[in-house]
Amino acid sequence: MAVHVINEARRCLQCKKPLCRLKGCPAQTNIPEMIRLFLEGNINDAGAMLFANNPMSVVCSLVCDHEAQCEGHCIQGRKGAPVQISSIEHYISDTYLDKVIMEHEPAKGQHVAIIGSGPAGITVAVKLAQRGYDITMFEKMDKLGGMMRYGIPDFRLPKTILDRYQVKLQELGIHIRPNTGIGTALTLDTLFRDGYAAVFIGSGVWRPRLLGVRGESLGNCHFAVDYLQNPDVYQLGDSVAVIGSGNSAMDVARTAIRKGSRYVTIYARHHEVSASRREFEYAQADGVEFEYNKAVDSITPQGPMLRERHFDEEGHLLSEDEPQLFHADSTIIAVSQQPKDKIVRTTTGLVTNEKGLVEVDERGATTREGVFSGGDVVLGPWNVVQAVKDAKKVADAMDEYLTRKREAASSSQPE
Repeated sequence: MAVHVINEARRCLQCKKPLCRLKGCPAQTNIPEMIRLFLEGNINDAGAMLFANNPMSVVCSLVCDHEAQCEGHCIQGRKGAPVQISSIEHYISDTYLDKVIMEHEPAKGQHVAIIGSGPAGITVAVKLAQRGYDITMFEKMDKLGGMMRYGIPDFRLPKTILDRYQVKLQELGIHIRPNTGIGTALTLDTLFRDGYAAVFIGSGVWRPRLLGVRGESLGNCHFAVDYLQNPDVYQLGDSVAVIGSGNSAMDVARTAIRKGSRYVTIYARHHEVSASRREFEYAQADGVEFEYNKAVDSITPQGPMLRERHFDEEGHLLSEDEPQLFHADSTIIAVSQQPKDKIVRTTTGLVTNEKGLVEVDERGATTREGVFSGGDVVLGPWNVVQAVKDAKKVADAMDEYLTRKREAASSSQPE
């Protein structure tokens, strides 16, 4: 692998205006500099730069939609194959993760609560802990990682990477409370009562979005977000119908095949899938079948009832046929997620929009004093790198807020 990565790095043109970074990377990773340092033998410097810019670099190198982002904007791709930036980034960041020394500024004496340990929560926790804040992370599940651990299959993101992250967070002095949801026994009011100066909500989107059709509660019907958390406890049978065509649907279908289902079909509403090209091609390679232009009428014990959809040349829906049964032992619905509302229901002053997403200003401040939010619970289900981009901005805003609060408290003290 090392020879392949080195050869790929040598193909980088070191563009003066690197579109891979400027247009392709939401986190603005300095890709030419990363490659230059790597080729000069300074892999640790390259890794340090990656981690400082994006603490989730090793994860992003595996799960980002590289064809639409960095690699999709590589100049080399105009006449041939783009530089495999993701492979280079993964080699560097994976090598560096265990070496990074988690240093921090002197303690500032302010406590910050992080709700959720997904990419947004980890990014904010690292950024603020490095600046000297005392961080406690609350995770409702038993292990760290949020949707990265419980929503992305092992064959795309090995869970050992997240275990290594936990070690680094603890080295930085971050306290982690597993199996502790906020909005049940503990609430935001409890956190402020106990002296937290600020709270970040990065609780993600864990509630499956319903189709709103008859049969979604049947015993042979499941939701993608539930299935991917622990697929080993499901007995899907030989044939599986997957409703939806995004990356989550691809993950479900490929997982079902790995767990023994022989005939797995994805049903898309339009004439193409919404997943990334790479994930679609991997699903095809794994043996997943695809049916297009299908609308769900209902779910039955024998499988979904689907309507054939007809479109004009401009893509406008013209008509739908009468529903027909598509036989399947199990049906899995993979049409997005939305936030749970436990935190909102147990908190005063926190406003959400019609989709249940937390409302924030341009810097991540919610409608309640001292509470910030970011990632999927604000943006909706998106991807790791977008959550990181959002979280970096919020971490800076929280630092400014906490600094003002600290200076105000200091100026009010009698001399």
